Amino acid sequence: MNKLEHIGIAVKNLEESNRLFSRLLGTDPYKTEIVEREGVKTSFFKVGDIKIELLEATHSDSPIARFIEKKGEGVHHLAFDVQPIEEKMENLKSEGFGLLADTPKPGADNKKIVFLHPKTTNSVLVELCQDRG
Repeated sequence: MNKLEHIGIAVKNLEESNRLFSRLLGTDPYKTEIVEREGVKTSFFKVGDIKIELLEATHSDSPIARFIEKKGEGVHHLAFDVQPIEEKMENLKSEGFGLLADTPKPGADNKKIVFLHPKTTNSVLVELCQDRG
């Protein structure tokens, strides 16, 4: 893994959370986007070399909505930059880590992404990401 790329935080209300994090971090989000495939609206803050991604569900059966229903708002995932993502996926599979998909899919912030199954990572949802390029 090259570096911690971002920390994903599940929120109920993106607009309110953007205001809160803007005050906390002293900067506004540099990007907001909707990822239809995941049923999520996101915003990104830059803090040094790391990004904070806020995630709000766009519909009640999205993964973020289910997460908030079970656990409430808070840290959702840790994302690590990997190059190349497909090779890293194969290496981790051979080490016994479970993947939630067989191939990377388009994610927010112009990334290809895949998640590791939290049952194989001490209940931490880990995202692998690579620039789509």
